[in-house]
Amino acid sequence: MRKIFSFLMVLVFVGGSLVAGDLKVPKDAKDPMFRWNVNKYGNLVCEIELKNGKKAYFSSVKSMMDFYFRPWYYEEYGAKTDKDIKKIYVQDYITGKVIDAKKAYYIFGSRLVGPKGDDLIALADKNTAKMFKMKYGGTKVLRFDRITKGLIKYLDM
Repeated sequence: MRKIFSFLMVLVFVGGSLVAGDLKVPKDAKDPMFRWNVNKYGNLVCEIELKNGKKAYFSSVKSMMDFYFRPWYYEEYGAKTDKDIKKIYVQDYITGKVIDAKKAYYIFGSRLVGPKGDDLIALADKNTAKMFKMKYGGTKVLRFDRITKGLIKYLDM
């Protein structure tokens, strides 16, 4: 059973990096932080929906959290604080399933990296996060409310 699970995990990881997940992203969507098209980043892609109706798409959790902590910096979206954010979505890295970012589990310190180096890997549930951490490394499993500006700055060094 363990060998089958390992094989499926590898299959999903290989597939997950080649195919976009369940999040519906416009073809021309650019990451506000890095200014590149997000569509080639598969299950790492995230979305923030603002109360003014605008949507921002990100190539990773790291860039999404930078927007979350500094929405005023991205003037073209018209957000001043995190109170202007209506919904935040990430994708489970393994399945591609869209999940509420505030309910996700995040792996810090794994061997998998985002498009700009160290990043947080989003997963839908605690058991999957623990299994992922055992197989692919990671120093911590974090919840959304434990992600800080300092951590994002550290990941971006």
